[in-house]
Amino acid sequence: MNKSLSTLGLAMRAGKVLAGDDTVLKAVRSGEAKLVILAVDAAANAQKKYRDKCSHYQIPLVEYGTRLELGGAVGKVDRVVLAVTDDGFAGRIAQGLAKPAEVEEH
Repeated sequence: MNKSLSTLGLAMRAGKVLAGDDTVLKAVRSGEAKLVILAVDAAANAQKKYRDKCSHYQIPLVEYGTRLELGGAVGKVDRVVLAVTDDGFAGRIAQGLAKPAEVEEH
């Protein structure tokens, strides 16, 4: 498993990761989300929605892994989108999951 995915699991156990469409959107709108991770196999409308929302609210977005990989990293069946709510975890995870050009800082 990727070291950043292990860090994502640690963040989940620390209560610093949110999962699920409504929960993540609420965190993006409130500014609670410090990083959004979107599965590469997410539906096209979900990809557009999260790119637009993260861009508007200036939240970094990383597209990484499949829904099964993201779910496995946080101990769930499958997850399309995750939000990291801690700056420290968000920085470490973003750095490890993406090449610098792939992290969309808005």
